[in-house]
Amino acid sequence: MLLEKLSNAFGPSGCEDEVRRLLARELRDKVDDLQTDALGNLIAFKKGTGSEPRLKVMVDAHTDEVGLMITRIEKNGMLGFRPVGGVDARLLMAKGVVVGEKRLPGVIIAPPIHLTKPEQLKQVVKIDQMVIDIGASSADAAKGLVKIGEYAAFDTRFEVLNEDGLRTIKGKAFDDRAGCAVAAALADGEYAVDLYLSFSAQEETGLRGARVAAYRIEPDLAFALEGTICDDMPKKQDVSPTTELGKGPAISVMDRSFVADQRLVQLLIDQAGANGIPYQFKQPGAGGTDAGAIHLSKTGVPSVAVSVPSRYIHSPVSMASLNDFDHTVALMRAALEALPGAWR
Repeated sequence: MLLEKLSNAFGPSGCEDEVRRLLARELRDKVDDLQTDALGNLIAFKKGTGSEPRLKVMVDAHTDEVGLMITRIEKNGMLGFRPVGGVDARLLMAKGVVVGEKRLPGVIIAPPIHLTKPEQLKQVVKIDQMVIDIGASSADAAKGLVKIGEYAAFDTRFEVLNEDGLRTIKGKAFDDRAGCAVAAALADGEYAVDLYLSFSAQEETGLRGARVAAYRIEPDLAFALEGTICDDMPKKQDVSPTTELGKGPAISVMDRSFVADQRLVQLLIDQAGANGIPYQFKQPGAGGTDAGAIHLSKTGVPSVAVSVPSRYIHSPVSMASLNDFDHTVALMRAALEALPGAWR
């Protein structure tokens, strides 16, 4: 399963090479052109079967994940670090990581509860006070294994939790390896439009890759594919979840980075209804996507975001539903097939 390989791959922002290689191998024989630009975006072009002029459609998914960067090596061989992207300090203590080009196993240290004062248990340790233990006995030993500026990613392996019901999976980086896997699946189809699959770098540090890719492609319209917030856990207050697992792909009408083009939103709704595909709306306002950069490219690009709901994103482990994943692929294929006659 491509999603499993992508989830297990190492790829914090600015270090997406392993993810890019996996996708290039998957797409090489399915597209008409495959290029990597100066910022590390992988752009796959699939020529449309319709008569010219054809719509230029950009489908974006970002290859990077949140992670850590090594910033110092202590005398005792421990590694200081900073977050790359939005990482919650509360979730880091005692978590396993892999570090650097050698993929060294390590643990973000946590003092044992036996040595922790009651008042300390009520405090969140700041990231600049944390270190990674790779088992090195000294600074010299650590420097022989890892360099300042190398990355660390969470050490979490993909797993299918059940084959029935929601077909739940767990792993890391479903934001946005789920979107990457959806985009890659679209290369199996034939469409009347010219399709540009943009696997964009550095979304988690400022939507950087998508901005460059959209400038290069100059699309007529764009879809941003994501693994998005799913907070359908029990709550003290009766409030609507941002999205829910098992309810289908989430269509964004607005988030902190953009307002979706209503024609594209309606296209998705119409195709979901016509093809019996469940869908939901992501609660407006939460988070941001590459659509925030794409829609502002050059003279403007009508854009919409479609997401696979994922619990616990930006953490060491996420959960998602393969049903939602499959329905997202189906919805995107239906939308692309309908575009020539539906777009005005």
